[in-house]
Amino acid sequence: MRMQWVSGAVYGVVLLAGLYYVFAGLGESDPPRVAGFVASIAALFALDAIERRHPGLWLLITKSALFFVVVALDESGLSRVLFVLVPFAAYLAFGRTAGLVLGGLCLALLVTGFMVWVPGWYQDADYVSDVLMFAMGLILALAMAEVATRERRASARIAELSVAAERTRLARDIHDSLGHHLTAVSIQLEKASAFAGRDPAVAEQALADARESVANALDDVRTSVRTLRPRTLVDALTGLDVALSVDGEEPDLDSATVTTLFRAAQEAITNARRHGDADQVAVAVTFGKADTRLVVTDDGRGFRTESARGGFGLLGLKERAALVGGMVTVDSAPGAGTRVAVTVPR
Repeated sequence: MRMQWVSGAVYGVVLLAGLYYVFAGLGESDPPRVAGFVASIAALFALDAIERRHPGLWLLITKSALFFVVVALDESGLSRVLFVLVPFAAYLAFGRTAGLVLGGLCLALLVTGFMVWVPGWYQDADYVSDVLMFAMGLILALAMAEVATRERRASARIAELSVAAERTRLARDIHDSLGHHLTAVSIQLEKASAFAGRDPAVAEQALADARESVANALDDVRTSVRTLRPRTLVDALTGLDVALSVDGEEPDLDSATVTTLFRAAQEAITNARRHGDADQVAVAVTFGKADTRLVVTDDGRGFRTESARGGFGLLGLKERAALVGGMVTVDSAPGAGTRVAVTVPR
């Protein structure tokens, strides 16, 4: 949460109150004093603009010194509220201890000033009210700083979790694509080695199958690299050798969603052809107002879903969809083909 607007709002209120006090005839009109007051507030705005780019302790000290100048030039007395910003800024920049210490110091300075220049101030309702209101302002400022600090920490934590989730997704992608092909290559090479002396034809076929698995692995790597680049889901799916239908206009999907849906389509198509012996595979994408839905259907031999909950990559597919808040449903039966639907919210 960015809180720079707080100090700007306080500067604006102090400026308007000071000018109103002068031009409404509530105090003496001293042009040089008014000009110095306005210039000091303008300098505070300028320091805030610098602080956004180059935060540092020296800026806090400089602004605190300017607060004293503004208070000395302001006849309305409202500008004392500027000192509430000192512990507020210190809390955000240097932590809770710094904010609380400076908050207590500012309150002590106000009370000390009244004790030195206003004898018997504690018997005057106006001055007592000023102290109480200043104390309340400090409490509110420190509370706002605490909320902003917690939200900043939460945002950092979310960023860390997002990085971890992305690493998990990439690891799963590598396992699902390269892992499968490398396993196939290993099996075929072992088969070729076992049959080399007994049946050269079988060994040669095993080597050919291994070469095909390597080629498929390279294709998957190239596809993965392409999908990591900024592109639309429709563009990614167009590269798949299946019938594709699109309903609706594609919104600006984030890369994680695009990758998840594309990988789901890849997994379902691979399963349909490799395990389901499907002749026809189709992909349908629907871009709705609330979600994006991808459905892959095939005319393969199907399977019993209750006996294959963790097989055919379905578990990894569901876990990947869950990372982007999506869900997967699979409908299939022996001899009836398979339908895989992945829904991801907008």
